[in-house]
Amino acid sequence: MKLILIGPQGSGKGTQADLISNKYKIPHISAGNILLDNIKLNTKLGKLAKPYYNKGKLVPIGIVSDLIKNRIKKKDCDKGFILDGYPRTLEQANLLEKITKIDKVLVLTLPREKVYERISKRYMCECGANYHVIYKPSKIKGVCDKCGGKLFRREDDTIPVIKKRLDIYEKETKPLIEHYGDKVIKINGDQPIPKVFEDMVGVLS
Repeated sequence: MKLILIGPQGSGKGTQADLISNKYKIPHISAGNILLDNIKLNTKLGKLAKPYYNKGKLVPIGIVSDLIKNRIKKKDCDKGFILDGYPRTLEQANLLEKITKIDKVLVLTLPREKVYERISKRYMCECGANYHVIYKPSKIKGVCDKCGGKLFRREDDTIPVIKKRLDIYEKETKPLIEHYGDKVIKINGDQPIPKVFEDMVGVLS
């Protein structure tokens, strides 16, 4: 089962992808985490991606596509995977189709005001864990439940940058919904996490 999960930032893609990954025993491949890892390790690709990432702009297609291509060729992807944060454009979708065939595309929908509320109050850890002041608080304020690391707010999690990212999303990402046609299944992301997951399992089973 090869899946793509699409939705605006703050829609809960990462959380839902983890849940799907655990249930169906397929790897969750997060374009964002792959980028963060490379930026953190200061790799060649990380250095190229950092200026775009910090400004809330889409990282050049070639950089992200190379990272994704290498990842889905690994053995643990033989039975499928769930892609989170890729593809974001039609050009990326066309590149992906040259590598593998996608079975279903899950689209999380969320109103703009909810996106602002969710993103402006979220925090993350260097280990990749994500938290939210309201929806997913850590047990100890400012401390990661998984590794004990210090939580921080992303540089680009400010309202002006969030608005810019949403504008980009609506202009370049939403056409993917038309591109994938009958493979697309829309899920209401403005629900509690368990209900969103229940809806996803319902359409995948």
